[in-house]
Amino acid sequence: MKHSYLALVIASVLSGAVLVGCSSKDDDAEAAAAAQQMPPAVVNVQTVSFETVPQVQTFSGRTAAYQTADVRPQVSGIIDEVLFREGSVVKKNQPLYRINPDNYTASIANGEAAVQQARANYQTALANRANAQAEIASQQAQLAQAQDDLARMEKLVAIDAISDQQYEQAKTAVRTAQAAIASARAAAGQAQAGIESAKAGIESAQSTLSASSLDLNRTIVRAPLTGRTGRSDVTAGTLVSASQADPLVTISRLDPIYVDISQSSSDLLKLREQISKGDAQAGVNSVELVLEDGSVYPVRGQLALSEARVDESTGAVTLRAVFPNNGNVLLPGMYVTARLTQSVLTNAALIPQSGIIRSPKGETQVYVVDSNNKIQIRPVTVNGTYEGKWIVTDGLKAGEQVVIIGGAKVKPEQEVKVAPYQEDSGSAGAPSASAASAGAPNAKTPQQAQKAMQQDDNDTAGAK
Repeated sequence: MKHSYLALVIASVLSGAVLVGCSSKDDDAEAAAAAQQMPPAVVNVQTVSFETVPQVQTFSGRTAAYQTADVRPQVSGIIDEVLFREGSVVKKNQPLYRINPDNYTASIANGEAAVQQARANYQTALANRANAQAEIASQQAQLAQAQDDLARMEKLVAIDAISDQQYEQAKTAVRTAQAAIASARAAAGQAQAGIESAKAGIESAQSTLSASSLDLNRTIVRAPLTGRTGRSDVTAGTLVSASQADPLVTISRLDPIYVDISQSSSDLLKLREQISKGDAQAGVNSVELVLEDGSVYPVRGQLALSEARVDESTGAVTLRAVFPNNGNVLLPGMYVTARLTQSVLTNAALIPQSGIIRSPKGETQVYVVDSNNKIQIRPVTVNGTYEGKWIVTDGLKAGEQVVIIGGAKVKPEQEVKVAPYQEDSGSAGAPSASAASAGAPNAKTPQQAQKAMQQDDNDTAGAK
């Protein structure tokens, strides 16, 4: 009896195993048949067209004042009063500080007295010259008389009408008159030199007086330009010097304002090469500015200059743009982002970012659907972005279909079904709903998967 029962059990087990094996083979066959019957995956494609695309470069930059002036005193003295409010906007020539003028007022008084004395000296020199000239005239008259007397004496001494002594006295009188004329002429020369010296004294005194007047005017320290003041480094009562190194205050002109940006020399060389080959055209000088909070500055600036040298430490060239700054929104030293259209690509295609893929080696590629509706991989050259899309300059032909959405679920040589790409058909490369349902017909929603798991648990518990 026991042997019969055991044989029956073994037979039942073997028959069950045979049934299970047959069922497994049938399931595999059904799965293979279902796979053969799956429709091609649907991908969204964009037809390649070439157009003129601005090549917008983004740079980090820093704002700088259009003009900056460090205000220093030109005379020494004690600050009597600060005449402006710190941080305010001042106009050119507006008084900023008043230095005590007492010393310079006294210098002016002394200078005026010196000028008067120099003028008096000049009048005295003129009088001396006049006296010397009168003395010359008088001595010339005496010389003429002495010469006439000598001429008469010569005739008389010839006939012994007079003594030799009288004749010698006449000759001495002539020589004395000649010496007196020479002395008078020397005095006249000295008088003329005194006049020249007096003139120089007047000029010197007037120059000193002018310098004192200028110093007195400089006791009022004025703004050299229109701009916004910084913090005053001195207060009333501070002793300042004309030779001091520290400024009293710094004034910055903020409207307009500079934005200094740096571009690597290699990028600049690449840009020039593109333009020289005809692959790109020169861009515009207009510059867009993005502030630190992400907002776009409402007014565009203009590129003002490009330095003719490369910074040895950074390998970059400095570009400078000028921006209007009526409301003083921009302050010196702010970090900003500048967008500059340095060139215009004449034959480029704009591809959404989801259409570009990277190979393990870092190469830039796209999926292209060929005439047989099969996926082909294509290396491309990318040259920056424009309005959120990649700029492709090489590797594509006009009319080709590039996979934009659905590329993650296909592979090369796979047959696909194409649908036109719409701007709102997905984001960040995510497949559209139609593509997802067509590409994965047996997929389950999260709710369906959860119910299936619960049913499996119930079946397992019932079997136990």
